[in-house]
Amino acid sequence: MGQNIILQHQEIEHKIRRIAYQIYETFADEQEIVLAGIANNGYILAEKIGAVLNNISDIKIVLCEVKIDKQHPFNPIITSVSKEAYSGKNLVLVDDVLNSGTTLVYGVKHFLEVPIKKFKTVVLIDRNHKKYPVKADFKGISLSTSSKEHVHVVFEEGNNHAYLV
Repeated sequence: MGQNIILQHQEIEHKIRRIAYQIYETFADEQEIVLAGIANNGYILAEKIGAVLNNISDIKIVLCEVKIDKQHPFNPIITSVSKEAYSGKNLVLVDDVLNSGTTLVYGVKHFLEVPIKKFKTVVLIDRNHKKYPVKADFKGISLSTSSKEHVHVVFEEGNNHAYLV
């Protein structure tokens, strides 16, 4: 099977900017937002969204890397900031692709163990293959694919792209 490009660099940049504006509109009256990106690509996406938010708003952005064992999601989740750093705060959980929803639902569960002021989710690509009742509040695109196909997002300097295999 070959690669089918879904999103090219400029399209990804446009979607990141649009998502950042949607987040800003949702949290416009807030002082601080925690962008919690699921390692690896979710965190890179969170960094990119955070950079746009820093340019368009005065909201303080706290980046948090979230490490989830995708093969064993019951294993403890590790975050780069302490629970106290996001307790009572506005939190946006970010991932590159929403496939079955497993990673996102376990990420949501982890962050709900402490009180959160407002909680939203972001994905660049929503594949519509959910096993769990989880949705993305903000998404770049929705993509209907077969369960045998895989979506890959590549973040490279000047060459961000997403493709289907």
